[in-house]
Amino acid sequence: MKPDALAAGSAWPAAEVSRFLETWRGPLRLAVHTESGFPLICSLWFLHHDGRIQCATQASAKVVECLLRDPQCGFELASNEPPYFGVRGHGLARVSSEGSMDLLGRLVDRHLGSRDTRFARWLLGRDVDEVTITIDIEWMTSWDFRRRMDG
Repeated sequence: MKPDALAAGSAWPAAEVSRFLETWRGPLRLAVHTESGFPLICSLWFLHHDGRIQCATQASAKVVECLLRDPQCGFELASNEPPYFGVRGHGLARVSSEGSMDLLGRLVDRHLGSRDTRFARWLLGRDVDEVTITIDIEWMTSWDFRRRMDG
């Protein structure tokens, strides 16, 4: 993340945003531009690493096609149930096949907790071209309605 990427009006300071990104286990919602001009939103597992967000998906995924054409994207990580809180932002995405299977393994560890489940074995054993999506964060903010909604 660029040093000045965190919005001044963010509910949380940079350290708390980083802590959230390191511990949040829900999916990242990634918004991209389609060729038709309509947005596409895709939910992906993610890791926050070195100030960037990384996801893995199949090379044939529509989201990859969109990012290769236009790397601008938006993202959100947020609770689905009240009280609402989370992080949203935008950045530029790069798609690469380098290290993607290693990333997929780390994503399985993070989001499933074990590689020894039927779903984990299926994910890791597929014969597909996996790619890494790396988002360089340009702007980000957080919001937190827990105090307002808990009262």
